[in-house]
Amino acid sequence: MRALRYSFDEAVLSLWRGRQSGALSTATIAVALFVLGAFLIATSNLERLAREWNNSAEMSIYLSDAITPVQRTAIERTLNSATTAIVGQRYLSKADAVARFKKTFAELSGTLDGLGENPLPASYEVQLRGGADAGVDLLLAEIRQLPGVADVRYDREWLQRLSKAIGVVRGVGLALGLLLTVAAALTVANVVRLGLHARRDELDIMQLVGAPQLYIRGPFVMEGTLQGGLGALVAVGVLGIVFLGLKGRYLVPLASAINLSSVSFLPLELVLLLVAGGMLVGCLGGIIAASARS
Repeated sequence: MRALRYSFDEAVLSLWRGRQSGALSTATIAVALFVLGAFLIATSNLERLAREWNNSAEMSIYLSDAITPVQRTAIERTLNSATTAIVGQRYLSKADAVARFKKTFAELSGTLDGLGENPLPASYEVQLRGGADAGVDLLLAEIRQLPGVADVRYDREWLQRLSKAIGVVRGVGLALGLLLTVAAALTVANVVRLGLHARRDELDIMQLVGAPQLYIRGPFVMEGTLQGGLGALVAVGVLGIVFLGLKGRYLVPLASAINLSSVSFLPLELVLLLVAGGMLVGCLGGIIAASARS
């Protein structure tokens, strides 16, 4: 405990003496974790969007204009029997389709009036049960074979594209974050090495009198750890400020446009992991610098 306290006090003094160079390594760590944190915010919100879309996925069954009552009954019977795959269904007549189109696209409503004949088909909107992919596939194949069905549209294609996009964003973020993290660790190592070089005479004397290695190298490892922790706190703080600045003006309207319930900041556990990761990076830089002195 005494060695830890000594290392902490010496690290704080060393940081104050070399505050200009220390600020460089702290800023490097902050930039690396800021980039990584930004990608984590993006991927966490995209994953939540995928879950929400998956829970509210729909299948649209468009009917032929020449469909007969018997064919409609067969479609409804098929839907009613698929209780493991669907949550509910709603029939939209051709008139209902026109009314919804005019409400959703009010500026284009005049184009339908000029056509004379209603071009929009009647349809069934089927809300699917989340996690029932096998049952949905069977239902989709069966519905497409029924007479009177003109086309079937399923949200899975969009969900698959979103999943691929999340994977790409996560991969780019991790690769860039790793590259910047390595650069940050090397920067910390160089800064700590400068402090070690400035105290080389004092360290030689400590070695001659038999001081434990924990007292000799510990302050430099602690210095790197403190730089990493400070850099992580700066990164989280700047992330929070940028997030709050963009949320009301850009992020909330964007969430509404893509049917995301809300845009959220990093959860507490990820914030703690970022801070711990910054301290680990700084600690690694301090170990590299301290190990260079054999």
